[in-house]
Amino acid sequence: MHALTLASFLFFTGLVALITWLITRRDDHHSTRGYFLAGRSLTFPLIAGSLLMTNLSTEQMVGLNGAAFTDGLSVMAWEVVAVIALVALALFFLPRFLRSGIATVPQLLRIRFDETTQLICNIIFLIAYAVILLPIILYSGAVGLQGMLDLQGLTGIQSDTALLWGTVWVVGLIGSVYALFGGLRTVAVSDTLNGVGLLVGGFVIVYFGLQAVSDDGGILAGWETLKQSNPDKLDSIGGEDQQVPFATLFTGVFLINLFYWTTNQQIIQRTFAAKNLAEGQKGVLLTGLFKLLGPLYLVLPGIIAYQLYANDGIRADEAYGHLVFNVLPPYLTGFFAAVMVGAILSSFNSALNSTTTLFSLGLYREVLNKNASEEQVVRTGKIFGWILAAASMTIAPLLAGQESLFGYLQKMNAMYFIPILAVVLVGLLTKRVPPVAAKLALVGGCAIIGLVYFVPPFTGLLDVIHDFHFVALVFVLLVAMMLLLGKLRPRATAWVHEDSGEVDLTPWKGAIPAGIVLVILVVAIYIAFAG
Repeated sequence: MHALTLASFLFFTGLVALITWLITRRDDHHSTRGYFLAGRSLTFPLIAGSLLMTNLSTEQMVGLNGAAFTDGLSVMAWEVVAVIALVALALFFLPRFLRSGIATVPQLLRIRFDETTQLICNIIFLIAYAVILLPIILYSGAVGLQGMLDLQGLTGIQSDTALLWGTVWVVGLIGSVYALFGGLRTVAVSDTLNGVGLLVGGFVIVYFGLQAVSDDGGILAGWETLKQSNPDKLDSIGGEDQQVPFATLFTGVFLINLFYWTTNQQIIQRTFAAKNLAEGQKGVLLTGLFKLLGPLYLVLPGIIAYQLYANDGIRADEAYGHLVFNVLPPYLTGFFAAVMVGAILSSFNSALNSTTTLFSLGLYREVLNKNASEEQVVRTGKIFGWILAAASMTIAPLLAGQESLFGYLQKMNAMYFIPILAVVLVGLLTKRVPPVAAKLALVGGCAIIGLVYFVPPFTGLLDVIHDFHFVALVFVLLVAMMLLLGKLRPRATAWVHEDSGEVDLTPWKGAIPAGIVLVILVVAIYIAFAG
């Protein structure tokens, strides 16, 4: 069994690497435009595939299914509400980003405010990615693989700690090679290939899982069993004692999704590389369509695992790997593990590529060496990337023991998501708000949320108000403060958003109708599963 699983795993992993190399071997990996922006050549299938796979790493597959194991269908908010944010990206944010001709979000803040605002935003992104995002991707990936491949039996390593460290470093090194030698287009191509496998594999898990629930009576019988045995697990409306209470969909959950899909460098860098606005909009809205399917393979397996293993004493974040290992035949276990490694690599190398972009174009070229050549910028970015990768691989195993991996990720993300989103939105929607307002919002927002999260007695506030309502309140306060300063100390001249001429800004004619249909489908899904 182990031999067949390992053989199929190595075959599919090697196949994706080979195809990616064949497609991208002649690409420009030496200029900043070619390395960081794929030569602005990405078409909508690559944009959609890369967006989907950058998002769908194991913190999603393992973490969200683990949350569903505990709370049921209500955690689908992280998938379904994301569709609203993607519509906002396609119709509002992306045209403005491409008009600016930017490669990073902080560059937009330099254009709108000043260089110091860009520097502050760069530093916030770099710290957050190094300490929060990259280590969580590696840790969740290692946990998922240990369950799926029975790595203890496969390797003979009995120490959980040694196995965790080893898995993290192997996956991290492979991901670093993709990101740091290949550039953004290599990342996008491998993402798309793995995306096809992940969608197929995700639905195969649901098929075999429902078969197991019904004792091979068929998937419809399995679905009926789930509805009868645990109807509360299939309620889309989250209760106050759950991770995503329904009311938070309109406050913090919405804002975190909005930042993640419209302002998060790791995600939207591939939209900056769109061939033109129309291709970018098609790619973003196609991603929204795929996200509507997310609950089927990111939430339902967790509910199936609860039905099968609730009394077995497994932890929530172990549920998905346990399900995959037990319900799939060995040859498919290896295939799905390969796809999961692809998912881990996708998120890790996308985040790493984005982080090196932020450092190279935002700090190195703008602050440390303003006369740097194209080759120097790319080479320095790669060196920084390897240092960052090593730090992330060292931090990742230290995350062991978190009660809910996905909940922890969203909480930590809010600390920098909220201030950056507030500054970008106010910057794009106003003409007179001054740079000092943006600086105060970035530094003050992170400080306020950090104080309430980590410093007694401020932490007591979260006993009175839910985390997600709290961050929404901070967002409102930051926006109000910036608008007030815009009235009291306005810019001397109104900001004019000039067209850089980098990208054809002709919109896709179907963008608005497609966006309306996606929003209607979001509402319909919530109504259909409301308890």
